[in-house]
Amino acid sequence: MTHIVWDWNGTLFHDTDAVVGATNEIFRPYGVGPFDLEGFREVYTRPIWVAYERIIGRPLAEGEWEQLDHGFHLHYHELMLACQLAEGATASLRAWGDSGRTQSLLSMWGHDRLVPKVGEFGLDHHFARVDGLRAASGGPKAEHMVLHLKALDLDPGQVVVIGDSVDDAHAAQHVGARAILYTGGMTRRSELERVGVPVVDSLQQALNLADTGSAESRRSIH
Repeated sequence: MTHIVWDWNGTLFHDTDAVVGATNEIFRPYGVGPFDLEGFREVYTRPIWVAYERIIGRPLAEGEWEQLDHGFHLHYHELMLACQLAEGATASLRAWGDSGRTQSLLSMWGHDRLVPKVGEFGLDHHFARVDGLRAASGGPKAEHMVLHLKALDLDPGQVVVIGDSVDDAHAAQHVGARAILYTGGMTRRSELERVGVPVVDSLQQALNLADTGSAESRRSIH
């Protein structure tokens, strides 16, 4: 029976406006920008400090990453208050749960902020487990995926990861799970497609692929 591990930021939670807005704020003193969503997608990559170096055109100085990261989160946590769930998020979670299958949430956002935000939207009851980042710096998502699946005692072969970044796909591949990537986040479709997993433009499409697990899931959906 298939279990879905959902990503949060850029997947279930449509926060692109907050990400772009917070980024523009921290780079205002540099005289760079402002970016719109498509402009930021052109420079966005993980790890994020590489994107920042692209933006300013040089390596970050000692202590500069910490300063920018702190400033970003200050602005993000204010701007995200205006953000809502992605289209189809609640319906997708409900449909999967109603089918008798399980799902969980793994995010690289801070655990102490993630849990109340999920509860604020009334989604917590959909998830067998909710894990956010419990350390100051998370690095790649892969090792967090290992711990998440171990805590749930899941066979990775029965798991599909739905997220909006290349990092989500790499985390799935690391544990031997399937991945479906959604274009609602910060990463360009062309970059997502290079990973070689299905790429979709809606959460409903992602759910359909998770449901079938057929040959259809190996091609990109437009």
